Order: sequence, then structure tokens, then C-alpha cells
Amino acid sequence: MRLTAEQKTRYARDGFLVLPNLLSTDEVAILTTETERLRHVEADGIFREGGEGQAKTMFGMHRPGQPTWSSAYQALACLPRTLGVAGQLLDDTQLYLHHCKTNMKPSIEGTVWHWHQDFGTWHIDGIAEPRLATIMVMLDQATEIGGCLYMLPGSHRAGRLDPYFDESTVYRFWATPADRVRAMMRQLPSPVAITGAPGTGVIFDCNTLHASGHNLSGHDRWQVYLCYNPCSNPPCDVEDPRPDYVCSRNWTPLEPAADNAIVESRQAVPA
Repeated sequence: MRLTAEQKTRYARDGFLVLPNLLSTDEVAILTTETERLRHVEADGIFREGGEGQAKTMFGMHRPGQPTWSSAYQALACLPRTLGVAGQLLDDTQLYLHHCKTNMKPSIEGTVWHWHQDFGTWHIDGIAEPRLATIMVMLDQATEIGGCLYMLPGSHRAGRLDPYFDESTVYRFWATPADRVRAMMRQLPSPVAITGAPGTGVIFDCNTLHASGHNLSGHDRWQVYLCYNPCSNPPCDVEDPRPDYVCSRNWTPLEPAADNAIVESRQAVPA
């Protein structure tokens, strides 16, 4: 999958690029089945919320040896449509995954992710340069009432904004102070709702401000995030580092996979 010059220009301007029909219906079905299987695993890399303790965030699905490993997720991370696209925008063919996660917002109970930049956290992980990009893939129809992702166009050009540690949700993380977000919104175009059908993707810069709201709908909202970093930009040693499943210590370049690798992965699904 080769990006056009216009797509690259749009990414540089806005800090994100929507990729319609990134995955086929069959590929989405395989990943959804795998997500349903894995979300019942008991592992450190799964965070839960809600009255029934439903999984909110799950890490490590692309890594063999992790309790949440899936051959379909491993294939997803290495497709020409994912790894290849990230390599074009990062201008680097030697990439690894800082982490892979699935965010699952249960219907009615799925809570917010406040405005933040991913590099707000990743710099604290020890990564020096903001040269990362994330591909998000929808496994469900993404709607505004269902708590879709929002992007603030052009916000990446401001660089990293000092974050604060937000403890208001089950998965605590570094968010951007509200006054800084308001100031950015006064200067930039309105936030864009990233909605679409299952299989839709979006790739975004690590300094692009993004957030998502409460899932007020009657349907769960599942989305996969693949966070790519050049192997030449690994984190340095920091005090009290985060676990490997969220801040990878394996900086081996990802091997490109065939374009049909997700479908072929069905043969490797554990019994």
C-alpha cells in the first residue's frame, strides 16, 4: 500500500490520516474472535472496569510468549497496510512496536480517555525523539455516541506539552492539562471525530492531541492500537520503568508479512 503525495502532505499538516477500508470484513472478524478469546485471560496486561469487571485495555497481543499473544495480532502488526504505511510516514523501514493494545469500551459503562499526547508518556519512558506513529484500527462501528476517538488537527506542531498524571479512570495515565488544551483549541481547527465502519484505520503522530468520550450507546466499542517506533529511537534506562508489555525492551525490527497474513493466521489459533 503506497501513500500518495497528497496523503503525506495531509498527515504532515493535520498530524493524522484516516485510512478507510484498511482491513477486510474477514480480517476484522478474525481479530474480533481473537479479542473475545483473549479478554477473558487473567494477565497483568489486562485492565478492567465496570460492574462486571469487563476488560477496558489489553496489551501484548503481537508478542509470542505473552499470555495475550495472538498470531492474528502478530500478523496485523506486520502487514504492508500497517507496518508499511508507518514506515513511509516515519521514513524508516526498521521499526518495532513500543506496544500493541486494544481499547474496549463496554456499552453504557465505558469511560473517557482525557485529552493527551502519547509522547507525553513515551518521553517519560525514556524515548528521546518524537518520531513515533500509531495506527488505530476499528473492530466495531465507531460513532460519536459510542465514544469514538477525536483528533485535534495540527496540534502535533506545538511539540510535547508537559502532562499531568490523571487518576480518574481505571487505566491511569499522563494527560494534557485542560488549560493547555483550551488554548490549543482557540488556535486550531475544531476537533475531528474519527468515525467509520469496522476495518477503518487512522494513523497519527505521537504529539497529536486526542481523546475519547464515554460510550453512551448500547454497543461495545473495540479498537486496536499499533504504536511504531524506529529501532534507532529506543528508550533509555529510566528509574522505575513501566512493564515490558507497555514499554517494549525488544527493539528487533519487525519482519514484513504477506498481505494475507491475518487470514493465514487462523491455522495458528490456540485450541
